[in-house]
Amino acid sequence: MLSCNSLFYYPTTTKYSSPQNYRLAYESVSFGTEGGPRLHGWYFPAVGEAAGTVLHLHGNAGNITGHFEHIVWLPAKGWNVLCFDYRGYGQSEGRVTREGTIADAHAALDYLLNRPDVDANRIVGLGQSLGGAVGIVLAAERQEIRGLAVDGAFDNYRRITAWHIRRNPLLFILAWWLPHLLITEGYEPIDYVARIAPRPLFIMQGTKDRVVDPRTAKRLYDAAGDSKELWMIEGADHYQAMDELVDEVHPRLLQFFERCVQ
Repeated sequence: MLSCNSLFYYPTTTKYSSPQNYRLAYESVSFGTEGGPRLHGWYFPAVGEAAGTVLHLHGNAGNITGHFEHIVWLPAKGWNVLCFDYRGYGQSEGRVTREGTIADAHAALDYLLNRPDVDANRIVGLGQSLGGAVGIVLAAERQEIRGLAVDGAFDNYRRITAWHIRRNPLLFILAWWLPHLLITEGYEPIDYVARIAPRPLFIMQGTKDRVVDPRTAKRLYDAAGDSKELWMIEGADHYQAMDELVDEVHPRLLQFFERCVQ
């Protein structure tokens, strides 16, 4: 079962891009997990006085060298950002597991809390896809996260696996039992999302997402407590809004982050 769970993840060590390509000031950082591997990340300081700090939790495939490009605009807007790789991704040690990704998110938050240049009362989360699922659990368990924005998050590990299987007509019938055989339960975002309230939650979801079932966003929204917002982005695929609709997405995210730390 543990071997089957590992098939859910797609870590790589490939170098896709670099902060130097964007002329960004950054610090390569390393921090440990309790009794576990050391993790690698990039810390980007805000330009000028920091409004706060964003903990970025990236998606499933690749590593931070591909995912950090979604947040390169934030330092110029006055936000520190920490991007890091879960265990087994990029330069981080170890092998990825579901429990491990949660522990890694806790370790990343602890790292930020121990930095003298980070205001511990002004930390927000931004989770994308898998990172949204991880971020929901982290924010539920840690009050230090003042608010959370998720982009293309899923609500349940077995359910997202079944949705992908059903999209192949030849495998459709397997979707009713294969996920229960191969994927264990635990750390399901749908079971944690209500605990984020009364802190703000912002759910972004493209209506044409081919990686995460768009109906997931409504399920998470309905299960969440107060101070929640759902933005269904018409026609957008997975990550497409963050990549191509920046004139709409960036102002809304900034407004949300600023509200979280008021």
